[in-house]
Amino acid sequence: MPIEREKMLAGELYNPLDPELVRARERARDLCQILNNTRESQQQERRSILTELLGSGADTVCVQPPFYCDYGTNIHLGTRVFFNFNCIVLDVCEVKIGDHTLFGSGVQILTPLHPGNAALRRRQEFGKPIEIGADVWVGSGALILAGVRVGSRSVIGAGSVVTRDIPDDVFAAGNPCRVIREIAEP
Repeated sequence: MPIEREKMLAGELYNPLDPELVRARERARDLCQILNNTRESQQQERRSILTELLGSGADTVCVQPPFYCDYGTNIHLGTRVFFNFNCIVLDVCEVKIGDHTLFGSGVQILTPLHPGNAALRRRQEFGKPIEIGADVWVGSGALILAGVRVGSRSVIGAGSVVTRDIPDDVFAAGNPCRVIREIAEP
């Protein structure tokens, strides 16, 4: 029988109050608090905290605190990813982000989902993974919702709510986010 963490990562209904999951979230929140209390001159300390917090890619990521996440271990980054101030990644499922992707301030990446049935919602939740390609720019205040894939080299406009997949090489914006135009190479 799968444990709650395995069910969570598989996108199945799971109990978020499982003691192992509670401990993992507490660990991540403690590490985020330590990270968020560092000074700009403490770059080595930040790198060490991010290496402990994130699943992969911490060696080249740039994070401007404050930064928040659920587990951290389910976040997998390519090289030179940038998170501006006040970003949130709720990583109950895997979040994969490609090389050279930039996030404006206040971006939220949200993998959790909740059942429509209220009685079930009191006990269980589930999630869907998110994948964001390489060389993507996500504008400030955008929300990337569960199960979405954002294609490489695309731009997501500030304040957008991304509810469905966005292809490669487009500018997309709005609520819900939709493709506005293709991005032509200069």
